[in-house]
Amino acid sequence: MSEAVGAILLISGAFFVLVAALGVLRLPDLFMRMHATTKAGTLGAGLVLVAAAVVSGDLAVAVKAVLVFLFLLLTAPVAAHVLGRAAYYDRVELWDRTHHDDLEGRYDEVRIGAPDRVADAATARNESP
Repeated sequence: MSEAVGAILLISGAFFVLVAALGVLRLPDLFMRMHATTKAGTLGAGLVLVAAAVVSGDLAVAVKAVLVFLFLLLTAPVAAHVLGRAAYYDRVELWDRTHHDDLEGRYDEVRIGAPDRVADAATARNESP
């Protein structure tokens, strides 16, 4: 019985890892690609780890698999956020069909080399630059 459950979990995990890989290949910009790898990749890896824990039947393997999965759940979103923020600071191009940039004007733009936009934003808010 545990082999059947493990096989279903393994196939499900492989499916989500495949979806993450297809997202990296098919999505148009870096930020969307990171979303695909963070969400689907973490879920797929977690399902594969749970499958290994179920099939092994050993408590030590199950504990290690759960700890690795928790580590993935804690670190993948943080890593994606840091990489996305660094890419945004480095002015990685957004997809040309992106309608609205929610982060525009939210970061210190002097650090990324656009002091004229900082002065314009300060003037619009009636502040000194």
